[in-house]
Amino acid sequence: MIHESSLKNKTGSGTGNAQTLGRHLYMAFILAALLTGCSVGPDFIRPAQPAVATYTAAPLPAHTASAPTAFGGTQQFVEGGRINPHWWKEFGSPRLEALITEALQANPTLAGSQAAVRQAQELYAAQSGSTRYPLVDATVGSQRQRFNPNTMGQPGEAREFNLYTAGVGVQYTFDLFGGNRRALEALAARVDYQRYQLEGARLTLAGAIVTAAITQAKLAGQIQATEAILSSQEEQLGVTRERLRLGNAAQDELLALQPQVEETRAAILVLRNQLQQNKHLLAVLAGRAPGSGSVPSFTLEEFTLPAKLPLVVPSELVRTRPDIQAAEALLHEANAEYGVAIAKLYPQITLSADLGTQALTTAALFGSGSAVWSLVGQLIQPLFNPGLPAKKRAALAAFDAAAANYQTVVLESLRSVADVLCALDNDAQRMAAMFAADTAARESMNSTQRRYALGAAGYLELLIAQQQAQRMRINLIESQTQRLVDSAALYQALGGGLLHDRTAAAALHPDAAN
Repeated sequence: MIHESSLKNKTGSGTGNAQTLGRHLYMAFILAALLTGCSVGPDFIRPAQPAVATYTAAPLPAHTASAPTAFGGTQQFVEGGRINPHWWKEFGSPRLEALITEALQANPTLAGSQAAVRQAQELYAAQSGSTRYPLVDATVGSQRQRFNPNTMGQPGEAREFNLYTAGVGVQYTFDLFGGNRRALEALAARVDYQRYQLEGARLTLAGAIVTAAITQAKLAGQIQATEAILSSQEEQLGVTRERLRLGNAAQDELLALQPQVEETRAAILVLRNQLQQNKHLLAVLAGRAPGSGSVPSFTLEEFTLPAKLPLVVPSELVRTRPDIQAAEALLHEANAEYGVAIAKLYPQITLSADLGTQALTTAALFGSGSAVWSLVGQLIQPLFNPGLPAKKRAALAAFDAAAANYQTVVLESLRSVADVLCALDNDAQRMAAMFAADTAARESMNSTQRRYALGAAGYLELLIAQQQAQRMRINLIESQTQRLVDSAALYQALGGGLLHDRTAAAALHPDAAN
């Protein structure tokens, strides 16, 4: 038969055993601390900055061309100038600023990006808590057992009894070769990636709203000018019908005018459709339903053309554009994952300890003589696992892919800035030419009006001159708004001034840079 005294003798000596276990654990952790600190795999080195000094092969002028009209002022490039994080304020529209502020709070795409950042942060915290500190579990249990002494060659009858247990288990895997630290480094880089993605989404949202607002103002102006053309054409058609009735015009002349009138009417419908779609787009970007009807209607008169445009040199562009920084974070993550794959080829040491009590009654469960403990150390060294070297090679290939992706993003970023700079210069010259054409058309119309007043020109000639002036007006509006769009595109191409706070990132995961 089993007695409590024999059970105590088998399980340990109470307080003395607990103290012995504590000394063993203390010495084990001291030894592990002396062994840790070595991380296999290459440390991450930030890619070199672009070696080019300019964005375009041909040097750009220090400032753009100008014309004495709205949005015709010259724009100066300020190399090394600071980019305003709220760059949309440079366009001078309080209603545009209010709409972007609202969108940055209500846009669901940004909400999703913010949630992705929080997810990455919590995954880092979960991995950190599981690998940097020992795992401690508490257990409480009870079981009903039957013991027959005859199975051990002892006399006596079988006896049934209750066995109660309570204990605490501790387990820790020592990071001898830095596999856990590399895994944390990879997760920290993933946090940075999601943050840069969020900054990129904010920049894209602001740019889309600015472009849509300017486009809306352009469409409204073009609709007004096209309606004036239609009115003039309808009047011209009416005069031609009257001349035909009086026998002073041919039927072919009337037939030639009718398609022009209907074509202009159709063009107005196309512009109105684009304007309605533009309003729907602005509503959705601001986080509203398209049918809310509360989106402001923008006009060209409320915008101003930025006179000075900041220009970041190519070597600094990689530190200001969120997409480049996101690509660098992916490269950092791939480098750390390569270190994790290498660490799996080396030994792993796991230490586990259990300290608890066992008793036949709950009253004796926490008695001085009921303690039991165990201390287990385990070393695992892979001897034959062909999959581990393959995983290492796969991780290296993933790093090479991330490096190629980074180079692609940098080159595309340089190209986008070069395209915008050329557009700013060319569109400024184009607008000067369109202003000259508009001026000539208006002067021709004024001359025709004077000749008509003197009886030297017919009414139809005057209507045709008015239509030509309105067509030039439509082209001038297109050129004016394009200069505004180009300016917004430059702010976007340079990163919008949305710089990542590396200090905050280091505070979140201080071992990411190690």
